[in-house]
Amino acid sequence: MSETPGDSTAFHDLSAFLAIPRVHGLVLSPDGKRLVAAVGTLNAEGNTCVSGLWELDPAGAREPRRLTRSRKGESAPAFASDGTLYFLSARPDSDPATAQEDEEGAAVWTLPESGEAVLTARHPGGIAGFCLARDTGTLAYTAGLLPGAADAAAHAKLREARADAKVTAILYESGPTRHWDSDLGPDEPHTFVRRVPDAPGPPVDAGGQGSPSEAETALSPDGTRVAHTRFVHGPVPDRNRTVVVIADAATGEQLRVIDRDGFVYHAPLFTADGTGLICTRQVLETYDTPYSYTLVRVDLATGAESELVPEFENWPAGAVVSPLADDATVWFAADELGHSPVFRRDPDGTVTRLTASGAYTSLCVAPDGRTLYALRNGVDLPPTPVRLDAAAPDQEPVALAAPGAAGRLPGALTEVHTVADDGFPLRSWLVLPEGASAERPAPLLVFPHGGPETSWNAWTWRWNPWPFAARGYAVLLPDPALSSGYGPRMHTRGWGQWGGQPYRDLMALTDATEARPDIDASRTGLAGGSYGGYLANRIATLTGRFKAIVSHASVWDMGAFQSDTDASDYFRRIFGDPLTRPERYELNSPAAGADRIHTPMLVVHGAKDYRVPVGQGMALFQALQRCEVPTKFLYFPDEGHWILAPNHARLWYSTLLGFFDHHVLGGEWQRPELV
Repeated sequence: MSETPGDSTAFHDLSAFLAIPRVHGLVLSPDGKRLVAAVGTLNAEGNTCVSGLWELDPAGAREPRRLTRSRKGESAPAFASDGTLYFLSARPDSDPATAQEDEEGAAVWTLPESGEAVLTARHPGGIAGFCLARDTGTLAYTAGLLPGAADAAAHAKLREARADAKVTAILYESGPTRHWDSDLGPDEPHTFVRRVPDAPGPPVDAGGQGSPSEAETALSPDGTRVAHTRFVHGPVPDRNRTVVVIADAATGEQLRVIDRDGFVYHAPLFTADGTGLICTRQVLETYDTPYSYTLVRVDLATGAESELVPEFENWPAGAVVSPLADDATVWFAADELGHSPVFRRDPDGTVTRLTASGAYTSLCVAPDGRTLYALRNGVDLPPTPVRLDAAAPDQEPVALAAPGAAGRLPGALTEVHTVADDGFPLRSWLVLPEGASAERPAPLLVFPHGGPETSWNAWTWRWNPWPFAARGYAVLLPDPALSSGYGPRMHTRGWGQWGGQPYRDLMALTDATEARPDIDASRTGLAGGSYGGYLANRIATLTGRFKAIVSHASVWDMGAFQSDTDASDYFRRIFGDPLTRPERYELNSPAAGADRIHTPMLVVHGAKDYRVPVGQGMALFQALQRCEVPTKFLYFPDEGHWILAPNHARLWYSTLLGFFDHHVLGGEWQRPELV
């Protein structure tokens, strides 16, 4: 069964749940009068989520208005200094002579306030991302160049030659070779700069990024300098790092590199006066110490680097600056105690929390610096556009009309608190289904999160608890050791022992939840993905208290995993070289306890998962069969670390619900349709 008959919320019908519009981007025009969001909706066939652009009213009076409607969709909206709206799309050009070329990938388009969209910048193979200068018509974008190609024209010829020869091979001369669910190469991402629309000649190549991660590029307000991240290969993979390069936008000449031993740098952002660059700086993890993030400002004249929030214990993200040249105020979000509030950093260093609850992304600052716009979400709220006072502490935002309302939830959200065995205070979210009470206690599902350095504080489409609540389950969303938003000790107390303190914290939170009179402790299951899937495997070897366990995209054999994952250098820094320091692998690997598993398990994995390669799921499934454990394997040949296609997501939810209905509730097993 995939639905719960007789009830009316979107979460009782998986098709209705997956059809809820998804707001995932927000930008404000330079004059502060137009607010545009990217909104994903299902296509007519219901098998793909297509993003379109919508205009919202910053004042909250007018209803939202859809701006674009192509079958290919539009994303990454951004406003130019003159108010023109830019976006990415793979829609075909209206010119038949060039339409086929556009089908190869996304291009940059512009949409005036009235009129039709115009193709503005294209590159053979597509453009991955772009940014605009605040005060001028300068555009920077990220696109690939094949080895030996000096420019886009040469790149196009080499692409055509490879296609004609039917060659797909890639020769790597250094790693990594994969990232998440994609092979890297054979082209390398470069940063290109051009003035639009009056740019003579080809765009300026400001240098290769060499990065396996998403493009991170910024332009100075006047468009004269461009900054981008660059992945740098170390002498050995464990010394790989990310730096920030600043280049002359007119010539591509490299002006400065932000690089310090033991750190990596991300998310470059020019200050409003153009004299400095703000970056997220990460302390590189080691065998003994966790990584951590902070914000730094780099003086572009001297290279001097200063921390902006030295006493701030959590990890700032998504920083934005005041648009006023004489105002050094910075706003950012950071995980904190099951939320991700907005914080304001004043020029004197004072940090103020601006929001009382929720998780915030897509921060936008009004031209006068007095108002913020953002997307607010939470465990019980899909991303929703809101308006905030840019200075008032602990406020409740004003919601703005937009597509994406989920409607009534099939339950309520509360918290569970307890104390760990080392005295550390623990908290988690608990989703309670409608009707749960001492007279009608609800069965419980425990969902450890991925990461592991993340937190349950935001809406998710992949591991949403509300379809399970619609079926009558309570869902515990625990934040054990290694979770973000609880200060540095939360990381150090679990560092290097993935199956140690985090396991004990999770069990303490489960104990506290099962002690509630509205929870049926005799009917409890557990499901996790990524690191949560690792914990699911680990828990299966250590306790038989759960009626059923789901393990999605999970680590099973840590030694084999370390050499196969796309992030092997990261894991080797944490767990050590398995040849010379095997202790942590032996202590933490679930595979060593396969013969202790008796709990029925559902294994889920995608073949294109390069973070936790599919061999881990297959080895787990084989081990469970060998040990005669009741098991099933839900395999997706064309999905990666997460199950993203809507038709596959519906199958994923219905399979998990059916598995728990069978083993936790004692119902008959019903094989999902279409598998």
